[in-house]
Amino acid sequence: VQLQASGGGLVQPGGSLRLSCAASGSIFSGMHMGWYRQAPGKQRELVAGITSGGITNYADSVEGRFTISRDNAKNTVYLQMDSLKPEDTAVYYCSGGYGGLGGYWGQGTQVTVSS
Repeated sequence: VQLQASGGGLVQPGGSLRLSCAASGSIFSGMHMGWYRQAPGKQRELVAGITSGGITNYADSVEGRFTISRDNAKNTVYLQMDSLKPEDTAVYYCSGGYGGLGGYWGQGTQVTVSS
């Protein structure tokens, strides 16, 4: 299974970005998927997850601002990030698995929120 993340970049506070993570070599529809992030000097944290059945969960820090979704026809999971704050700056990683998250990892994509 390979996960390819994209969509990071530099954005001003209050702006938006959409991350994408495309999966190959797997039965994507059966995988739970999620996005993690790791800021410098901090531990990696779960930002948002979506089960194979479409149930979502979010970290308190992003609830109401971020939206995770999936398109099984495109083998892709998305993270729409709105109202971005400087503290959202981190390397974002997508992850997936059949029994839970963490079985497979994509490469990170840098998100920088700065004026």
